[in-house]
Amino acid sequence: MNKEKIREIVEEIVKNSLKKDKMVPIAASNRHIHLSPEHVERLFGRGYELTKLKELSQPNQFAAKETVTLIGPKGRIHNVRVLGPARGSTQVEVSLFDGFTLGVKPPIRNSGDIKGSESITIQGPKGQITIREGLICAARHIHMHKSDGESFGVNDGDLVQVKVDGVRGIIFSNVLIRISSKYKLEMHIDLDEANAAGIKNGQLGEIIATLSPNQVGGE
Repeated sequence: MNKEKIREIVEEIVKNSLKKDKMVPIAASNRHIHLSPEHVERLFGRGYELTKLKELSQPNQFAAKETVTLIGPKGRIHNVRVLGPARGSTQVEVSLFDGFTLGVKPPIRNSGDIKGSESITIQGPKGQITIREGLICAARHIHMHKSDGESFGVNDGDLVQVKVDGVRGIIFSNVLIRISSKYKLEMHIDLDEANAAGIKNGQLGEIIATLSPNQVGGE
């Protein structure tokens, strides 16, 4: 049996164990930006294509070698990583603390929900753009494959509570479930949340409850 087959078997065993106990691996997401094809060209040059730096945990997603600078009314943040591939609309994801640095108030939104969100100026090596909306603080969420959703007994769009043990143990509420055949099991939080709870990448959280609508708070 070759090493690749052994790795696949081990991953499957671990995955089945996580499903049984409703455990989810957690990843802390640093500030980053998704660019539309038009904005890739305006920031990096006509005909430019993003260069893959490394694969991300979600299939077919990658961190690009390219970075940009975010410019707000009160400050700048340099070396903000571009994620690929290019997508339909430009979306910038930062933490609330980053918002203080920039002098803006990014709303807490689910990815893709950018209507009426914050404006920001983006500087690249070949140009600068200002988007009227698109700057958000991404709401905590869990990516799941369809088979994970079935095993965990949750549906796309559900909100759950996730318990994380440790010295600064915490229960995260209002965690959105996102299910797709393109996803791999992983919970995403931002650096503010991870630092507050002392969470490291790969640490496990346990889904302990599914929230009904009247239990859900929001903006």
